[in-house]
Amino acid sequence: MSAPRHLDPRLLRAFVTVAEELHFTRAAARLYVAQQALSRDVRRLERELGAELFVRSTRQVALSADGERLLPYARRVLRAQDELLTAFGEARPLLVDLNFPDQDTARRVLHRARELAPGHELMARYESGLTGAAAELLAGRLDASFGRFAGLDASLRAGLEHQLVRYEPMALVLPEDHRLASLEAVPLAALAGETVYAGAGNPRTAEWTDLARRLFDGHDIEIASPVPLAVGDEEFGRIMAKLRYPILAVVSFPAMPETVLRRLVEPVPLSPVSLVWRKGLMHPGFDALRRAARELSAEEGWLRRPAKGWIPATDETHVRSIY
Repeated sequence: MSAPRHLDPRLLRAFVTVAEELHFTRAAARLYVAQQALSRDVRRLERELGAELFVRSTRQVALSADGERLLPYARRVLRAQDELLTAFGEARPLLVDLNFPDQDTARRVLHRARELAPGHELMARYESGLTGAAAELLAGRLDASFGRFAGLDASLRAGLEHQLVRYEPMALVLPEDHRLASLEAVPLAALAGETVYAGAGNPRTAEWTDLARRLFDGHDIEIASPVPLAVGDEEFGRIMAKLRYPILAVVSFPAMPETVLRRLVEPVPLSPVSLVWRKGLMHPGFDALRRAARELSAEEGWLRRPAKGWIPATDETHVRSIY
């Protein structure tokens, strides 16, 4: 690897994002650029360094030995640039984790915040779950995320703050020929004897599996054992199609082939979604993010709870603590 006299930080940011995702489509979505443009930037960096940074195949992307060697240096350069710009009055991007690209609540809040603060850069990240994002928040590698705050370990919550944004009704994703697929909505009692996938074994989504355990307790509903950790919608859909488990989800969950989405009722279980950030966070775009969350909550009625709505008792404690 031969070092040129100057490297464009934009190229380094492209490289780091692909290195973290190991997937050009997801990396392009994080950076809000076209995949072709991202690929061009990575190839340009490889030409300037005289090294192949990724090993590409039709099915996967992996870091090469030179890519592994470059990654820690590239991260330090980008951190130093962000600190320099902040010190001289030009804020670094606010890094906002949306969990995954189709997460309705987080995505809409971020889009509204960008409208409220057009002069500031708010950049999306995708950490899959709040438990996975929490360590990144505390380390300063993320600024904000979304999810079920009460589901975090107390040691993580101690360094974080939250603002309740939405009670999102929960649902099931069912194979089209499942015995419950013909129902318009599925009573919780109808799931007795079923095994339901709720992310067990995924260390990044432990707060979601905990919510499922509390919801299913006493109803003779099993949580599916850990499955191979799938990265990306295509791989997740492939594994679920093979195993054919009902999937615990929310009503805004994106469509999957050969499945139907059905609301859960009797009671109506709710997933409490909070905007979560590390204590002491200061950024000019952060106020816009909190304002966007408040505005959308009010406009959409996101914090109205149905008469038979259910959330765990542990979550009630944290909801009361912010009002």
